[in-house]
Amino acid sequence: MLRVWREVDRYRGGDEAAGIETRHAFSFSGFYDPGNVRFGLLVACNEERLAPGAGFAEHPHADVELVTWVVEGELTHEDSAGRRVVVRPGDVQRLSAGRGIRHVERNAGAEPLRFVQMWLVPGVFGGEAEYEVVRGIADGTPYALARADAVLHVRRLGAGERTAVPDAPWVYVHLVRGGLRLGGELLGPGDAARVTDAEGLEAAGEASGAEALIWEMHSEPSYG
Repeated sequence: MLRVWREVDRYRGGDEAAGIETRHAFSFSGFYDPGNVRFGLLVACNEERLAPGAGFAEHPHADVELVTWVVEGELTHEDSAGRRVVVRPGDVQRLSAGRGIRHVERNAGAEPLRFVQMWLVPGVFGGEAEYEVVRGIADGTPYALARADAVLHVRRLGAGERTAVPDAPWVYVHLVRGGLRLGGELLGPGDAARVTDAEGLEAAGEASGAEALIWEMHSEPSYG
């Protein structure tokens, strides 16, 4: 089954006065919909837009996998382990929070920043926090999460180019830019498709091409 969630239907959040605009795909913070709290292991897919100088002050995370994809601009990450890293378009950032870590995310540059941050439930809770940045990840290279039964696929397609969608119980497709045709549906920037029991599905780039983030997930959260 394939269901499309349009960008226009995302929950709006953030703090306009502070230069922060957020678009939530799932229930998050002050936005709660009991019918839309997760899909597979994915519990958040937030598109963040930060004006120059704006950012999120130090805050904690625990027992969650945070994966970030920068669309434009530069994201500065600082955390309680002493790291200070700048993440740019084409990089994949992973923060495995483990039993707990604190971090800051901000736009220290002179240009607007836009990034997509996705939260997934790990298969095992606790442990030490981990951090990684993969610079300039190649198209089609799968990025597997060590602590979650999930794989991220980055797909960049030209007009008319096609790609297979992974066969999996849960597949989440977020279109970053361009146009993408998937299972008879046309996705635009910010749109997402949630596919259950995906098998033999293909995606094709439209006239403007496409950049998509595709999550392949093989389990649901287990809290017991």
